[in-house]
Amino acid sequence: MSSPSPSASLRPNDLLTFVMAAACGIAVANIYYAQPLLDTLAAYFGVGRGTAGLIITMTQLGYAAGLILLVPLGDLLERRRLITVITLVTAVSLAGVALSPSIALFIMAALATGVTAVVAQILVPFAAHMASDAERGRVVGRVMTGLLLGILLARVVSGGIADIWGWRAVYWLAAGVMLLQAVMLARLLPAEPPQSKMSYGRLLLSVLALMRDEPLLRRRILYGALGFASFSAFWTTLPFLLAQPPYGYRDSVIGLFGLLGIAGALCANLAGSLHDKGHSRLGTGLFQALMGLSFLLMAILPHSLAAIIVGVIVLDLGVQGNQILNQSAIYQIRPDARSRITTAYMTCYFLGGAAGSAGAAYLFQIGGWLGACLLGMALGAAGVLFWLTEPTQPAGETNTAGR
Repeated sequence: MSSPSPSASLRPNDLLTFVMAAACGIAVANIYYAQPLLDTLAAYFGVGRGTAGLIITMTQLGYAAGLILLVPLGDLLERRRLITVITLVTAVSLAGVALSPSIALFIMAALATGVTAVVAQILVPFAAHMASDAERGRVVGRVMTGLLLGILLARVVSGGIADIWGWRAVYWLAAGVMLLQAVMLARLLPAEPPQSKMSYGRLLLSVLALMRDEPLLRRRILYGALGFASFSAFWTTLPFLLAQPPYGYRDSVIGLFGLLGIAGALCANLAGSLHDKGHSRLGTGLFQALMGLSFLLMAILPHSLAAIIVGVIVLDLGVQGNQILNQSAIYQIRPDARSRITTAYMTCYFLGGAAGSAGAAYLFQIGGWLGACLLGMALGAAGVLFWLTEPTQPAGETNTAGR
């Protein structure tokens, strides 16, 4: 059943759509700034690389906590005020990172930044809600493009700024941008009444009920968690590899590797086409295999820049393709519960990422780059093995739009 069309006063024009897309990208970028800086941060604070890797782990755990605790509030509170307040808190937490005198306080502030960065996951359904049925796909597509560009550009911007002004400048500038963003969103976003009268506790419990009742959601959650675990394992340890001989790259150069993720963005149309043509199961197996194979290549040729570049591209194709197929499948299950489905899926997704980054940082410390690659290969193999247990036509994969 179609949702009621929003009033004309709520419908987003091109300027508002652009602002929301930019806001999503800027918000989600905050959890990726540290990735190309890990070797620099480890040296600055005088800690091991395993400890520095906890920055990524705790940021992702914070993001998962925000998905559980903050995103459902978008159905209970007035969204413009909620988004503005969370954006302001993000600015404060980023200033806390910039001021951190020790790695422990840095990690605590990074955790808080992760929690509040989920404002992007409140903006996306807000944009979808404001759009009419006829323009919803275009609006959501533009907003999601902004989010993806934020992920891709965060590492490049972070590395470049750190090389010129130092790592603290990255977070001071990020805090300033979030303050400006809060002012702009407060002025441009429309006000609207809350969408649900359900209590906060019942709303959270209903997420668990969805996970209990929907086997397709559980399966796709596991695919997503394994994929993001491998992605995080790679990006947590790549700076350590590239900072040491034979590479010896600076933070700015390491950050440029994030641009290779554009290949994953280009894969979105292919993955969506596979789903629309009924080849979701085949595509899932292919993308799971690509993730494992990318680590195999990089483990065999760790000192070949060409092999690392190809590995980055293949890994990103696998992770992003897997993500598109997962989301295409789960949003067919319960059109009336897509926000809660988002909370269930994305929470487990980032928990997988936190586990991958923590495991890879530890294995790099004891086994070097090979140890991290073995973890990535194991995650890819686990995904393929689980895929082999999937029925040819998974329950709920098709003909569920009317449920």
